[in-house]
Amino acid sequence: MARAAGARLTSRIERGVESSPGGVVKALMVYVVAATVPIVLLELMTDDRTVRLVPLLILLPAFPAAVGTVRQTVYAVAWVLIVITGVLVYRPLPSSYDSAIVIVLAGVLGALCVMTCHWRIRRERELLRVRSTAAALQRQMLRPLPILTDQLIVDGMYLPVETDMLVGGDVYEVVASPYGTRLLFGDVQGKGLPAVGTAFAMLGSFREAAQREPTLTALVDDLEQAVVRHNAFARQTGEPERFVTALILSIDASTETQAVNCGHPPPYLLTSEAVAPVHLGDPGVPLGLADLSPKPRTVAWFPFPPGATLISCSDGVTEARSATGAFYPLEERLWTWTDISPWEVVNHLTEDLSRHITGEYRDDITALVVRRIE
Repeated sequence: MARAAGARLTSRIERGVESSPGGVVKALMVYVVAATVPIVLLELMTDDRTVRLVPLLILLPAFPAAVGTVRQTVYAVAWVLIVITGVLVYRPLPSSYDSAIVIVLAGVLGALCVMTCHWRIRRERELLRVRSTAAALQRQMLRPLPILTDQLIVDGMYLPVETDMLVGGDVYEVVASPYGTRLLFGDVQGKGLPAVGTAFAMLGSFREAAQREPTLTALVDDLEQAVVRHNAFARQTGEPERFVTALILSIDASTETQAVNCGHPPPYLLTSEAVAPVHLGDPGVPLGLADLSPKPRTVAWFPFPPGATLISCSDGVTEARSATGAFYPLEERLWTWTDISPWEVVNHLTEDLSRHITGEYRDDITALVVRRIE
């Protein structure tokens, strides 16, 4: 629905008109006409001919030029020129030369308003196309939530710090494989579009390896090699190398869940009795940096019973600060959300976090809420 509305808006901007005769065109013209009435009445009722108000009308076309279409601006300019000319013919200025200057000035400023409106609409069209491209890129990168598999309901929020770009450095994926449901939750070093290449490389590798590799360590090895290969390509093109912190899970019919932590914040497990971070042992090094660690990555196991909820958040959530510098109290908040649905958890977390940081996002904010089906 949002994409369809955006397409309709783009079409209207490109045409430079509103198709509805009772829409914005009519509303803007009503405002312009209504604004001229008191000025003209005061002009005609004032006996002092040294105080003239009619020249103020030359400013009116600036309003439709700022918010309307080219056609609306042309209508406003024509209306203002007609009114100014009529008033000055009926009640001319002390000098006919002064009257001519006002009319010429109204025409020149009107033409500038039309040109400004045309430039603004062209700029808006370019920005809409950029946003459409970014939206298409996001749809290719990240599947819309919620996602349902045989074992899980997965919902979440995704708020890139560069909101105009719609994409950021945080990534997630859920794959229903022959070995259960595999989940990836990662944070690429950096923000916005510069981190997208690494994210694409990792997501493509995960989607393929999750279906092919029977063990979680083999899957993680494939992700490591994907990031390493992308970094090698980045060096050739002069781009910076990047690493990825990631949490990879494998959930099957068993109540025990496998996890490999590659430097990512641990998830929280919510049950009706408790809320606690999941202990996964010492976190491994981020993806792309395995050569720096003498120890191989290992699989940790933890209980994930039916009906329980697992919440994994990026550091944009765990390290979010208020205006006073206080960190967001995630665990404290989770205690109040143990008995609600995943989408309600997402809504509460989004609203509460926005209040805590007063709407000022300093990093990509992403959270996955995973409910095990009973």
